[in-house]
Amino acid sequence: MEAVYNVKEGELLNADSLKISEASVKVLDIKKASDIKLLKIGEKTTIADYFVICAGNSTTQIKTLADEVEYQLSNGGVEHVKLQGTDSDEWKVIDCLDVIIHIFSNEARNFYKLEKLWADAEEIDISGLLTE
Repeated sequence: MEAVYNVKEGELLNADSLKISEASVKVLDIKKASDIKLLKIGEKTTIADYFVICAGNSTTQIKTLADEVEYQLSNGGVEHVKLQGTDSDEWKVIDCLDVIIHIFSNEARNFYKLEKLWADAEEIDISGLLTE
């Protein structure tokens, strides 16, 4: 039976950016996103504290991943959750101010190479958050 991670209503109200990032990772994992990475970029830039990066296997899955993360974070009480990239089937971005979630197609992820661009950022171990 598939594990289900539902953010409880208000659970993330006033949560710090790491907890929001971790909740995002859990939702993405449950929805079968591939190659999820959590990068701590706050010491390198002022645009955010964390990037969550993952890939979906189809345009339908990319949309589903983005919609589910947006829904779960908003339901959890995270303010300022904004889905961007709605015109693109290849890359969706969810901006939560201090956390930016990038959901790519495999091709777009290989093309933009955010992990390479942010290679000097600390990669956070998420193995304890993943179901498999």
